[in-house]
Amino acid sequence: MSVIERTRPVQETAVREPRITDEHGRRIRVWELALRYVLLLIVLAITVGPFVWQLSTSLKGPTEDIYSSPPTFLPEHPTLHNYKRVADTIPVWDYAFNSLKVAAGNVVTNCVGSALAGYALARLRYRGRRVATLVFILAVLVPVEGIIIAQFTTMRELGLNNTLIGVVLPGCIGAMNVLLMRNAFLNLPYEIEEAAFVDGANVWQRFLRIALPSVKGTIAVVAIFAFMGAWDDFLWPLIVLSDPSKFTLTIGLNYLHGTFANDERLVAAGTVIAVAPLIALFACLQRYFFRGVGEGAVKG
Repeated sequence: MSVIERTRPVQETAVREPRITDEHGRRIRVWELALRYVLLLIVLAITVGPFVWQLSTSLKGPTEDIYSSPPTFLPEHPTLHNYKRVADTIPVWDYAFNSLKVAAGNVVTNCVGSALAGYALARLRYRGRRVATLVFILAVLVPVEGIIIAQFTTMRELGLNNTLIGVVLPGCIGAMNVLLMRNAFLNLPYEIEEAAFVDGANVWQRFLRIALPSVKGTIAVVAIFAFMGAWDDFLWPLIVLSDPSKFTLTIGLNYLHGTFANDERLVAAGTVIAVAPLIALFACLQRYFFRGVGEGAVKG
């Protein structure tokens, strides 16, 4: 038997039909894979569908029917005139700048404060650490509406009513963000910090040079949550602010809804303007976001 004849069965057996497997190596049947994609498309339509509809409505001209049946997502004559009308109706860019200042302040205070508090709860040894952790857990369970009167009274006593600082201060450190950072720090190996301690590193050096660079993903998660919470907040800015020049974007768009409720194109354009910064932020930080969800996951 020649060499070619002896190697031919080996080559034939080596070529196998490709198998579709999951993350654990188990084989997935074709109908199971099709079912997963169908469910994924349904979830995608439910979550993304309303935004796509708003975007389509904001690009339609005054002569196009937005209530046609069946609905049409692609405008026949796309136009940006509705966005110009939003800027002519309300000072939307001033409101957006106010929201940006509030959101930026919220992101900075939450990232710094949550990192410090989470490290203290996870790594430092002191009396009352378990009690402090329990307090943060209980704070997550308290609804914002239950303490909003106390917050307003506090801001009034401090003289911070009708100021953007008064908007930022109650949410400058979120309890959920602290717990996320705590669990991220708990997942770090203790041996690394012990080696740094033997080399003479103090607490601040271990925090800044060892612990903090290891949880960049969780910090990105905290930043996204803080930005979204501050940017989308409506109730608290509505209560604490009375000067129209200091209104945030959500309050300003509320005037758009109330005055021009029948003009759906105008309302849709304002909605897209409000959502666009959130999409841009998530697009920039998505690589760290998905990594950070695993870092700061709450252990069962």
